[in-house]
Order: sequence, then structure tokens, then C-alpha cells
Amino acid sequence: MVNKKLWKTTSAIALTAMLALSLSACGGGAAKNNAAANEPAGNGAKSGSSGEKITITFQNIYPDPATPSYKTIHALVEEYEAAHPNIHIELDTLNTDQQKIKLKTQAASKEVPDITIVNPAAQMKPFVDAGLLAPLNDMLDQNGLKDTYQEGLLDYYSFDGNVYALPDGNNIEVVYYNKELFEQAGITKTPETFDEFLADVKIFKEKGITPLAIGEKDSWTGSFLFMNILLRTNEGPGFLQDVMDGKKTFEDPAFVEAVDKFQELVQAGAFPDGATSIDATAGGNIFKSGQAAMWVIGSWETGAIDASSVAGKVGAFQFPTVNGKGDPNEFMLAPGSAFAVSANSEHLQETKDFLNFFTLNFPKKQFENKNAVGLGQKVDGDLKAAGYSDLAINVAELFNQVKGGDLAFDNTMNPATAQVHLSSIQNLFVQKVDSAQVAKEHQTAFEANKQ
Repeated sequence: MVNKKLWKTTSAIALTAMLALSLSACGGGAAKNNAAANEPAGNGAKSGSSGEKITITFQNIYPDPATPSYKTIHALVEEYEAAHPNIHIELDTLNTDQQKIKLKTQAASKEVPDITIVNPAAQMKPFVDAGLLAPLNDMLDQNGLKDTYQEGLLDYYSFDGNVYALPDGNNIEVVYYNKELFEQAGITKTPETFDEFLADVKIFKEKGITPLAIGEKDSWTGSFLFMNILLRTNEGPGFLQDVMDGKKTFEDPAFVEAVDKFQELVQAGAFPDGATSIDATAGGNIFKSGQAAMWVIGSWETGAIDASSVAGKVGAFQFPTVNGKGDPNEFMLAPGSAFAVSANSEHLQETKDFLNFFTLNFPKKQFENKNAVGLGQKVDGDLKAAGYSDLAINVAELFNQVKGGDLAFDNTMNPATAQVHLSSIQNLFVQKVDSAQVAKEHQTAFEANKQ
């Protein structure tokens, strides 16, 4: 069963994807907040106008200039700086894994940047427990910001009644596919079972086409794909929760079967050569440049695909069933990476004021940049009327079919166990390993790090 909080968020995901979206960032609902949204709120407005030169460091994970999110963040920063000439927003731009590593180092010396990126639930908890992040409840109450977020979504970023981060999205994992490459390979329909999926992989490989794009140097990418398989072999969500509750172990047949199936993909040559030396951005570009037939990734990539050379050639489908198990309408769920503020910021109020402006305007700008599918905030607008692509509408329809699902491994398990998992799955790209041994490694790590 999906827990109550997860189901609330899943329902919000589905509502977000409807073609007549309703969000206060643009359209009629924006009018009452427009003036406030274009000016920072709170005491920071006064200090910001005092002439004091202030630099706010904004660590972010939008490194690719071709993507809508890159364009959104730069546009909003430029707009804010133009209105506040004494405030400079210094962008520290990294890819996802680089940012995670850098933040851990900064956290160890209590030098977290003014704004940083954290992931929900288990991943951000150590930073909260260490007192490194500032509560944002006061900022959420300014200019109606809290009401722009989907019901239940902020729960993933909350501890003891305080919200510590604001998400950039709320996504599902889908299989993107290149329709032209499917046609070239003589494949007339998308796979509905894992056996069909594997058969397609082998056909693409024989045709000299990379079957699945991935950038496994950033190890979360392989884990995210693997968790789709586990969601099926477990015949529904909740496997990791059952392990934490002592109802199952990692040596359960569902986990071992998932490892078996994952290794079948690797052994069939599903992934690019040297996948573990390719980072997530480069891995995505293999698909976006038309060199790979499929890409299993979060729906946050929809806008980037539409901005790439394969625009108009791509569709999306659910991850298939495995050995007759699983419901295609149960997805890996991905409450987004989120913006957090350092509790030790030298300009705490000014930083909150900027983030209030940024997050109020973020959904509006993303909508304009054709990147509204998978937002964590409500948006007013009709995708089709606004000129959104067939792919965006396709993904929106998949959102509407969501019945539930699971969060990523590293958003569920404690960090030490998650790291063993990430390394273990990454190793499968390099060598075949007995699946029972992989399961045992996971169980040993879990027992050694139980909280």
C-alpha cells in the first residue's frame, strides 16, 4: 500500500498534469500576487535598498545552457539584480553529483552557501539535524507562496513542523523513446513487458543503435532505473519501507529478481560503452542528440528534450511489467530537488527575500519556457493552447494515470546504506555479480547502519 502522505502527493501530481492547469503564477490568480512577487518581501527589502553591497551565493544544478531550467534561473537572477543593483546573486552551477559532493564538504566545515540544493526526506535530514538549514515557514507565509505548492508536497521537506526547502518540481520516471529510431529498427510498438523491452534492446544493439542512454558516473541514474524493476518484481510499492519495518530483507526474492533483470539489461549491451565514465548530463545528451533509442529518466527532462535536436521525434511510455508482475501505472515518484537556505548565512533575510521572489516567479517563467510539466507548484494555463509539444501532452497524460509508487532509494534509506546501494548497482555496469551476493551486500549494510 502507498502511505497516506505519498498518496496525497501522487494525487497532486495527477492534478498538475491536466491540460487545464491551475496555478497562481500566471493567469488570473497571479494578479493579486504580481506586485508582491516582483519585489522581495520582509525586512530584506529595507536593507536591500540601503545601498549596502551584498553577494548571495546560489548553488544550483542547472549546468546546461540549452535547457529551459538554465534559462529560467538566469532570467530571474538578472531580473532581480536589475531591480536591486546593490545585490549580486553569484551562481555556483554544478551537475547533480558534483553538487552533492561539494555540499557534503561545505557542510562538514559549516560553510553551506546562502542557497543550496537538497533532496527530500532521508537525504536532507542530516543537514537539518546538524542545524545547517534555516526554517522557511516565515518566508512561505509571504506573498501567498505556500499556497502555490501542491498539497502534501512540502511534507517531504519538513521536519518537526518546519519547512526547510522548496522543491523545483514533482516528477515521475518515464521511458522516453525516439520514434524515428524505433521505426528504423522495425519496432512498431512500445514494449509492455520486460521480455519485450529486452528483445527491443537486442534489436537496437544489432542495428548499431545505443538502446538506452545513461550517465552512470552519476550513480543515481542506474539506481533510479533499477528501482523501476524492483517496483514491478515487488508487485507494488513499499519494498524499502518493509525492509525498514523488519517485514522483509534485501535477500527477499523480489530484490534478487530485480537484480537479475537489471543484469540482463547490462549483459545485453543496453547501455553506452563506458557508462560509468559518462556523467548524467552527457548521458542525457546521448539521447537528446539522437544517438540512443530510449532514456529512462524523470519527467523533468521533457522541456530539455523539446529544446534539443530530437524535438518532435520523442514519445514516452510507462516502465513495463516484469514476469507478469506490477502495475504500469505505478511509477517511481520524484519530489524534486529543492532550494534550501543556510542557517549561517550572513545575509539571511536578504537571501530569504530573494528566494521568495525566485520561487513565486519560477513556475511562471518555466511555463513560458515550455517546461511546466512536472512542476511542484500550480500553474494556470492550457498546455496545448500555449504551444506545448505532443511530448509534453503525452507526459501530462501519463501523470493523470498515476496510481502510486515509490521514492528513490537514496530518498528513503539512511545515507550509509544508500551509498552502498549506489556503488553496488554501479558495479553491475562493470562486471556480472551473483545477484544473491548483491542482495547480501545490501542487507549487511542495512543492518550495520540501522537507526
